[in-house]
Amino acid sequence: MNEVWHRALTNLRGRLSEDIFESWIEPLRCDGFSGDVLKLRIPNRFYGEWINTHYRDVILEALGEAGGDETPPTSIEWEVDASLMPRPDPTPLRTPPDRARSSRTACAARTDLNPKYRFDNFVVGPSNQLAHAASVAVGSSPGRRYNPLFIYGGVGLGKTHLMNAMGHEVLRAKPDAHILYLSAERFTNEFIQALQNRRIEEFRARYRQGCDLLLMDDIQFLAGRDQTQEEFFHTFNALYHQDKQIVVTSDVYPQRIAEMEERLVSRFQSGMVADIQAPELETRMAILQQKAENENIELDQDVRLFIAQAVKSNVRELEGTLIRLAVKADLLGCPIDLAMAQETLAPILPSADRVTSVEDIQRAVCHYFSLRLSELKSKRRTRTIAFPRMLAMYICRDRLGTSYPELGRGFEKDHTTVLSAVRKITRQLEDEDPQVMAALNAIERKLA
Repeated sequence: MNEVWHRALTNLRGRLSEDIFESWIEPLRCDGFSGDVLKLRIPNRFYGEWINTHYRDVILEALGEAGGDETPPTSIEWEVDASLMPRPDPTPLRTPPDRARSSRTACAARTDLNPKYRFDNFVVGPSNQLAHAASVAVGSSPGRRYNPLFIYGGVGLGKTHLMNAMGHEVLRAKPDAHILYLSAERFTNEFIQALQNRRIEEFRARYRQGCDLLLMDDIQFLAGRDQTQEEFFHTFNALYHQDKQIVVTSDVYPQRIAEMEERLVSRFQSGMVADIQAPELETRMAILQQKAENENIELDQDVRLFIAQAVKSNVRELEGTLIRLAVKADLLGCPIDLAMAQETLAPILPSADRVTSVEDIQRAVCHYFSLRLSELKSKRRTRTIAFPRMLAMYICRDRLGTSYPELGRGFEKDHTTVLSAVRKITRQLEDEDPQVMAALNAIERKLA
């Protein structure tokens, strides 16, 4: 029984984040099985309710895999064991005045900021220049401009890079600044632990009194967690009224975070809201060049262009592809040339990439909407012309990664017009607009 439980714990450690495993799984104690019931001891009843809601299924699944041919349990029975409750730390909550500065310096030294993410190695392009400019302003004058700063965009586009860069810039100017950089998930776990261990006042002091800069990633994780949102709301207010800088990131615009309290959304929108889009071709090439220089990888112009055209989704995947090519070249003892890159990346290239020009997409859109190409490029703004034009711009940007200035030339428009069109279609797709989705799917099928 103990052996099966230990195997299940190993399985769970691999599945869950370190914060979650240490906070919720490690304190559990297994008292064996009774039929198809797993018996677990827990520190308090609240603990069991939380695990039953959020981690019950994953625990039972891990036990099923660990048990081999044995019939796995299908339910959990909880028993409260107060001895499992951590003992309160006798250290006083408030730091004596004569030790305050040394304590704050020690806190700053233990920051979780990633040393690799700084402003000087962030590649700026049209897709991220607004978020970058706002972040630089925050780093140089925290709490004075753009407070709060809300940055949203897809995975791997640079939100975390900018968050870390702001933290480093603040520390450079004020080495004893107390910076809290964490995910919304970690904030939630710490809050719940504080409630369990009756240390909520210490938790609040840490976030509301001892913080100069709060950087919180993935704020959408708070969605649907009413009690945690309530706590964050008061934390936000306390910091804001002290002119302390607050920066949060999300994968979507504030109003599109489902189950987020309106009063929090209102506060997010009261400051600066900046988005990060997928990088255009020129920016992707610049990112590859910088990564190659940092990793001492020889990369010629043709290979850079090919990789940038093949990988469009996000910066993380772009850099990962380069490292993959470098490792293969090192193992085979060969240079990274165009033939080698094409062979290596062939499995990940979508067949739709056979469409290689803006003109191909323009013709497909014109055919679908029964328009002439001259009408698509005209100055007319009626919906029968404007909507197909915006859709064509979006598809060109999405499939080809063409820069906004280049698309502007292709459509005989200013690049800001293209940027606005792409963002509008993106929002409509996020809202699952039936007309936009139907037209897009039909045109995509024609292009394929």
